[in-house]
Amino acid sequence: MARFVLNETSYHGKGVIAEIATEIRARGFKKAFVCSDPDLIKFEVTKKVTDVLDAAEIPYDIYSNIKPNPTIENVQTGVEAFKASGADCIVAIGGGSSMDTAKAIGIIITNPEFADVRSLEGVAPTKNKCTPIIAVPTTAGTAAEVTINYVITDAENNRKMVCVDVHDIPVVAVVDPDMMASMPRGLTAATGMDALTHAIEGYITAGAWEMSDMFHLKAIELIATYLRDAVDNTPEGREGMALGQYIAGMGFSNVGLGIVHSMAHPLGALYDTPHGVANAIILPTVMEYNAPATGEKYREIARAMGVVGVDHMTIEEARKAAIDTVKQLSKDVGIPEDLKDIVNPADLDFLAQSAFDDACRPGNPRPTSVEEIKELYLKLM
Repeated sequence: MARFVLNETSYHGKGVIAEIATEIRARGFKKAFVCSDPDLIKFEVTKKVTDVLDAAEIPYDIYSNIKPNPTIENVQTGVEAFKASGADCIVAIGGGSSMDTAKAIGIIITNPEFADVRSLEGVAPTKNKCTPIIAVPTTAGTAAEVTINYVITDAENNRKMVCVDVHDIPVVAVVDPDMMASMPRGLTAATGMDALTHAIEGYITAGAWEMSDMFHLKAIELIATYLRDAVDNTPEGREGMALGQYIAGMGFSNVGLGIVHSMAHPLGALYDTPHGVANAIILPTVMEYNAPATGEKYREIARAMGVVGVDHMTIEEARKAAIDTVKQLSKDVGIPEDLKDIVNPADLDFLAQSAFDDACRPGNPRPTSVEEIKELYLKLM
């Protein structure tokens, strides 16, 4: 048996944020709770959406106590703010942090027995769909607007909690490349490599099957084609990446990921490393590690990334070609090559154990151990 969960409705293309007002009206919502992070408010990215609400005379409150790696406290104060606002829907504007915070708030509002945020970790047995969310991504990376996952940092224990819940998926995704145009180069590169990691890990994960493969291969092709252009801020690059990251989300949300993500999560929790940067650095090394457990799949990854002559390669050559192409893309968009400036060697045992305990680890195509994960971290330093 395989299950697939996607948004009820999604909009794609330049200017589609205008449809937010249409959807709010059509669904009979009276007031919006806008979740967005302080930087997006400061740089007037959030304003593009609140202008749409203002023009339609839709009332809203703004909630912006959201960190880049959102914390339990961010969720708790958000729940209180939502209750005080009298809103009946959430408009989440931002990257994964805004959307993940919105999901956790929305779940707790309709499932108050899960008010202890830690109780949401893993696959929580919630009964009700969360408060309706209209998700507006401003990065081309996490695809949180179409996934059933969210990640909240437990700051007290220096760990990220991966939460998986079909009840948290936004009812509407509004994927407008114009909302991504002001993203700086470094963030565009990091979030783009996050999207590539989603597509590659989703393609080789233990739960992968034909329907998810279809999304992941197309996403790999789009990201390989458009990420460099998006970093250079061309309209075609922005549009291609907006679509590529969304399609990757349609796949991985339903089949899971692997140890690139489980190794990246503790780096975000401990050092506040941007999630996309951590994934990008770790991806080629873990691809090498996983290669023996992937059959012919790296040949298809290489083909999707534009490598010519893959049919005439041996399986080893095809695997090397896929890994080398990922490394080259990462280098071209300016991602660091190793973790030596990030990881404190004294933390290695904690990192390896955290990565092994992470919810993404069981999806890895090659069975692993705490010791082997520690070796991978060492290799990356």
